[in-house]
Amino acid sequence: MEHTPHGIKQEQAEKLAASPLQRHSLKGKLEKIAAKLRIRSESERDFAETGKSKGWLRHGSLMAVGTGGGDGNGEQGPACSSRDQEAAAPRGRKQISAMPDLSYKTALLGLGLPKSWDTTTKDLQSQFHLKKYYKVKETPKPMLNADNFHMANFNRDMTTTYSIEYQSPYYCRTPPLDVQSSFQGTDKLAVQSAFVFHDSSFGLALVSDLQSVRAQQLLQGSCRFEQDTCGYNSDPEYLKWVLNKEGRYITADSAFGGAGQKAVLISPDLELLEWSCIRLVYQITGSGSLQMYVRPEGESFDYRLWSAQDPSDNWLIASVDLRNTTNRYKIIFVASPGQKPDQSVAIFEIHVVPGYCVECNFEEHHLCGYMNYWNPNVNWYVGGSTIRGGQSNLPDDHTMNNERGHYMYVDSVYAKHFQEVAQLTSPMTTTAISGCLSFYYQRDQAKGNVFSVFTRDRMGLYEEIWKPDIYAKFIWKLVKVDIKAPHPLAVVFEVAFNSAKGGYVAIDDISFSPEFCSTETEPFFDPSVANCDFEEDFCQYYQEQTEGSVWNRVSVKPNVYRVGDHTTGSGSFLLANTRLISKPGYVGRLYGPYLPGTLKYCLRFYYALHGFIKTDNTLAVYIYDENNVAQEKVWTVSESPTGSWIQVEISYQKPMPTKVVFVSICTHFWDCGLVALDDITVSLGDCRIYADGFPCPPGECDFEVDICGYTQDEKDDSNWIRKRGQTPTSYTGPKGDHTTGVGYYMYIEASPMISGHNARLLSNKLRGFLHQQCLVFYYNMYGSGTGLLSIYLKKEGQRDEVLLWRRRGEQSISWLKGLVEYECDRNHQIVFEGVRGNSIRSDIAIDDVLFKKGPCKGNHF
Repeated sequence: MEHTPHGIKQEQAEKLAASPLQRHSLKGKLEKIAAKLRIRSESERDFAETGKSKGWLRHGSLMAVGTGGGDGNGEQGPACSSRDQEAAAPRGRKQISAMPDLSYKTALLGLGLPKSWDTTTKDLQSQFHLKKYYKVKETPKPMLNADNFHMANFNRDMTTTYSIEYQSPYYCRTPPLDVQSSFQGTDKLAVQSAFVFHDSSFGLALVSDLQSVRAQQLLQGSCRFEQDTCGYNSDPEYLKWVLNKEGRYITADSAFGGAGQKAVLISPDLELLEWSCIRLVYQITGSGSLQMYVRPEGESFDYRLWSAQDPSDNWLIASVDLRNTTNRYKIIFVASPGQKPDQSVAIFEIHVVPGYCVECNFEEHHLCGYMNYWNPNVNWYVGGSTIRGGQSNLPDDHTMNNERGHYMYVDSVYAKHFQEVAQLTSPMTTTAISGCLSFYYQRDQAKGNVFSVFTRDRMGLYEEIWKPDIYAKFIWKLVKVDIKAPHPLAVVFEVAFNSAKGGYVAIDDISFSPEFCSTETEPFFDPSVANCDFEEDFCQYYQEQTEGSVWNRVSVKPNVYRVGDHTTGSGSFLLANTRLISKPGYVGRLYGPYLPGTLKYCLRFYYALHGFIKTDNTLAVYIYDENNVAQEKVWTVSESPTGSWIQVEISYQKPMPTKVVFVSICTHFWDCGLVALDDITVSLGDCRIYADGFPCPPGECDFEVDICGYTQDEKDDSNWIRKRGQTPTSYTGPKGDHTTGVGYYMYIEASPMISGHNARLLSNKLRGFLHQQCLVFYYNMYGSGTGLLSIYLKKEGQRDEVLLWRRRGEQSISWLKGLVEYECDRNHQIVFEGVRGNSIRSDIAIDDVLFKKGPCKGNHF
């Protein structure tokens, strides 16, 4: 059998090249071998002492295992496939692979090149920056041009100094490399519990754990899955999460159960009174998904915090903000491995740390989830002791005020074009935040670079929030800037260089406070002053006396001929109608309250048209300035009348104070019909971006995307159908949905049913709750043969159901609002049951179902 140096058999070397997830099984054997070898030359002792004095190393267990290429051709090691490499790094770049532990710094070293080998290796790859300097004892020869260079190579005839700088969490089949340390050595290399075999044809090196310079405090709910699941448990009703036999990760695999099943992982009870950040390392293989929820104690629903469904061959990092609360709660992970066999979702590590996810001092292995936007020539790197040299002008770290700490920097050394841009981007917040963002920066050659800080929303829109106004050189300067965002955002640090002599920019110690930096900063403006449902009055909307009262507040009782209001179906709304005035035509303007300038607003309202022959100028929306001058026409009716309430969304932003004006014009009595307006709301931000990042809060379903986990009862006579537009049978059912007028709703189609047949729609399982809960929904019961709509409470473990609400017969052509107040301290389901009446005109529909904490408000029981 072929032997490697020091008597290590080839089969043993192959074991060392095994999957990184199997490394713990070799740990004991490796430590015994290391103890026998004790290979420490003079230079090794110098190296060990140097590393020890600089705080790079600690004595610990072996964490990284790998083998070198047998012929020195830079063959790909076991950690990365060629496809992985192509995805992880640009073509022609070098790729370093490692099997590190996220809580420590680790490095994989290998020897595999002949004595005459030298290198001209330079530049970097998408994940790491590799710098090499050599003192060669013989004539240099070019290094073999390996496309996949995954090991740092040593030769007994040269001294090598190298540094590896972490840039991004994209890596091949292994957790992200977290190494920012320097090593020097000649001949053999050994560092305390590390050892090296090397030969001109084969090389292997193991380096012990490199402890992080500054460990961050971990809170309740954190887990590395080393030996157990830290109190996390699988929900027994679903697919089981399985802890890897060797530890280090937990997985939900379709091979462990039926394809397409989901797996639910539940944390122990948590009680975090301060704002915190969850950093999750995960991987999705195949067409699966992973979602994270928070489950408050005593409530029926889980609140979604984050979701991902993009497959990857690599471990990925997610950062999720967790709001502070006084209630106890659990963190829930829901994995759906996909439909095909051998598809899985795995979680490698869960870290819960205090503070906001945008905060970072860059001392941790994950760099707090900050990402460098790849540019071939200029990129953000980790700075600190790893990059300082005798001629370096880069600064010491600000956090520790010495060369042992770390920061992020970008320099212009490789800039080749005018305005080469490097971007460092924080994780996208998972909720709206406002307060004071602070950070330290250093800037050299300020005239050769442009440094700016932006916020970026989910739509990819940038807003500049800061740029330097003075030239700061060779000192760390503190910056404080206020952020007021009504939606999730990311912070982007951007530097543009004009040439290769543009100097550098360094940043460190990014922090965030919910209090504004300055006491003069105005708090969030509340645009709800412009909201109105017209149930009681005009709110702050008005008409000019000189123009007459074209808009009138009216109400319509539920009937089968005229549509009622949008709010409840039986309330009040505004109506512009020539029958209410003495003139043959009119111009009706409805003015809203003034709103401050510079802010982006989202205006939503509902309108309905009846009886118009022409829709030109029927209804339009203008933005007026403080001088009552129209600045812009932002919307006008473009569709023919349908008789339904139609939702309109308009996003706008002006530099001056403005007000919204609704204008309806009728030039001739015979061309005009009815123009109705209701439920005007104004909020901050773009209409396309939701404050929590998700369109529907927990417990709410508008059926626009799917049926939200509702299921059909298998023991009933028919099914509920998800429908858009009018139902097939005339004179029954709604003309459109309640949510937008053009969306989806659920209904029972009476045509294939016979009188007395029922269809039952069951909610997903709800947990018991404390106190009271209110079920809000909208229903349509229009048709001369309409039957029965009932709502039942189905308690777990009980056969009999409790009737909560019921309506019989035709109610109205409009959508009517229903409220049901109930209590239940055990797991349960809500059942919507529709029963066909005595004719085919018996379609029954429901929409916009919502569960709310506390008692119901209103009189629509």
